[in-house]
This record gives sequence, C-alpha cells and structure tokens, in this order.
Amino acid sequence: MTDIVDELRWRGLLALSTDEDALRKALADGPVTFYCGFDPTAPSLHVGHLVQVLTVRRLQEAGHLPLALVGGATGQIGDPKPDAERTLNDPEVIAGWVERVRAQIEPLLDFEGPYAARMVNNLDWTSGLSAIGFLRDIGRHFRVNKMVAKEAVARRLESEEGISYTEFSYQILQSLDFLELYRRHNCTLQTGGSDQWGNLTAGTDLIHRVEPEAAVHALATPLMTKADGTKFGKTEGGAVWLDPELTTPYAFYQFWLNVDDRDVSRYLRILSFRSREELLELEQQTAERPQARAAQRALAEELTTLVHGAAQCAAVIAASRALFGQGELGELDEATLRAALAEVPHARVAELGPVVELLAEVGLAPSRSAARRTVKEGGAYVNNVKVAAEDAVPAPEDLLHGRWLVLRRGKRNLAAIELAAPQAG
Repeated sequence: MTDIVDELRWRGLLALSTDEDALRKALADGPVTFYCGFDPTAPSLHVGHLVQVLTVRRLQEAGHLPLALVGGATGQIGDPKPDAERTLNDPEVIAGWVERVRAQIEPLLDFEGPYAARMVNNLDWTSGLSAIGFLRDIGRHFRVNKMVAKEAVARRLESEEGISYTEFSYQILQSLDFLELYRRHNCTLQTGGSDQWGNLTAGTDLIHRVEPEAAVHALATPLMTKADGTKFGKTEGGAVWLDPELTTPYAFYQFWLNVDDRDVSRYLRILSFRSREELLELEQQTAERPQARAAQRALAEELTTLVHGAAQCAAVIAASRALFGQGELGELDEATLRAALAEVPHARVAELGPVVELLAEVGLAPSRSAARRTVKEGGAYVNNVKVAAEDAVPAPEDLLHGRWLVLRRGKRNLAAIELAAPQAG
C-alpha cells in the first residue's frame, strides 16, 4: 500500500477531511498517532461501529499508531440525538459498559509491535476537572453561534423539547478529548463518522486556539446506508450487536448473508480486508451470478470470523447448511441450533402430534389438507428426513436435544417446533 488516503478513498471510506493534501503528507511522513472515540451508551457496540473500528485497524496496518477511546465521561452524557433527549444512565452502569466495549474493540486491533494500539478513557482527565476550571479553561474557546449551527443541535432547538445544556456541552467534552490526547500522546488526527463532523472540527479548532502551531487533522467516513432506504444495521428485531448475548453469531452471520445485491460490493470495500483484486472479482461474480451470493458469503464469513472467531463462524456455517439438508442436524451443539431456529418461524407445542398438524401449526401449510398434499407430493421433511406417510407422527427420539424438530417444505421453507415440556427418551 503506497498511499493510505488513496486506499481509503477507493474503499469509499473518505467522506470529509480538514485538509486532504496536508493529511496525505502527514500520513506519508508518519507514523501518525490518531484516535477514534466510542461512547458506551449501550452495553455493546453494534455493526455500525465496525466501520470505525476497522478503519482504525486499516490505518494501523498502514503504519500508524491508534488510540481507541472508550468514553467513560462522554458516555454519561451522550452525543445529542436529533429527535429526543437521551436517558442518562448511572455512572456505575456506564463503568460496566466501558469494560464490555473495551473487550469488543481489543480483539480487532493489534496491541503489540511497533504500531501497538492503546486503550484510553476520557474519565481519566475529566473526573478531577472542576466546573469553574472547565468553563474558564475550555469553555471560553467556544462560540455559541458555531455550536448551535451543528445539525443535531439545530434540529433540537427547532423542536418543542429543545435541548438541555448537558447534551449541548457534549461537543466541548469531545473537543477536550482531542486536546488532551494531543498533549499526552502527540495525537494529531481524529477519525469518526460524518455525522460527527461538527464534533471532529470543534476539536481541531480548540487545539488551534490553545496550541496555535499544532498541525492536527480530522477525517470522517461516510454513514453506512442501505439501497432500500432502511437504516443500516437494523433488523426487525432491532440493532445488530457485536455482543453474542444480544445478537447470536448465527443471526450476525445471517445479517450479512442477506445483504442486498445493490449494497454488498460497497459493504465489502468498506469492511473487508481482502485485496482490491479479490473484491473486484467478487463484484464481477455478483453482477454475473447474483443468485450464487458469493459476495454475501465472503462478507458474512469474514466479519463473523473477525467478531466471533473462526470456531463460531464454522459452527454457524454448519448450522446454516444443516438446516437445508446439507449437513447433519444432530451434530449441531444446542446453543448453535437454538440460535439458528430463533431466526425461522417457530411454534411451541405441548405434545407431538401428526406432522400435518405441525406443518399447519407453524405456518408451513395454510391448512391440514394442504399439509397432506405437501406430504403426498414428497415435499415435507422433519429433521431433513422426507415424510413418507400422511399420518406420520414424530417420535420423542426425533427431538433434537430433546426439544426441537426442524420442519421443511420444499427446499427453502423452514420452521421449527419446540416441545414445551421435553419428553424423556
């Protein structure tokens, strides 16, 4: 890689920068110490944060020194939302979330070698700061007319609810982070999403006021969007989290596997560490044979491995294949099977009845008579075994882990039956 700025631009990761030529020179002359901040306003990061974490990793691999900031202070306030005031969480809750977010970021960066990453927490330099000191030493460098021009602030000012001084002051705190990291670590670049551009430039402005000779930069990545107009990283069940307890590895894999053909090439450029040649090949495959979903499979496998590890990725791929008759359902561990079946229609029953009743109960057939026709035509399966008789009743020993049956109509229509009280045997 000869020029990281060109690489970022080719991948669609460069939306805004304070001075691209100056930034290009600084990165070429490097190494540059830079930072990206993550506020623990929830117990986990979500897939939207991956853009930032992996951009940090990309810059690190290009020979620069990352500081990953988890905001134990700013997380207690939260960046103003454009539509409503945030709910403030207890400091003890935030402290717990700080540790959880740190644990999610750390495996994605390299903390050894000549370009080792460091984790920092802005609570370290704000906890002892007095209100008078904050206002005198930091607040005096900010102009309210510029602060209210920020889009999220402007929208809130136009609303009936308005905006509290607490959230209004957020950009001052984030700017203080950049100044402190400049002083403590000679950090000269801040990265973030384009929705943070006002906060990023407020930080460079503060440093220029306090340290007029400093050469500092800001770089913003574009916000991830979806071609169908819906919000990236959202499903019917809500956000797609990195924490496996909030979004299972199976659901995480399926999220990427189901990416729209119109989006997948762009997502690969932004999130994948494959070479340009590999990405161009996958783009060509998507154009020529979209039904093969080669690009989606590549994206799902790479990101699931990155976030959850190779073993978990292999397990969810095995589960995905087994559900559709390309592997042994009985070989799946209980947690993986449970996670996979949570993603398909399912019904709980008190006892095992005839297959035709189960097909109708779970919605794979509109009625028992329709279910009988499906069985008669050879299109009904229980645990990937074709149902031969219209009066067939699953046996207790057919239950996977003593609890589930996987029903299938045809090749692609799946559902699950869960026995409410597992039977012995």
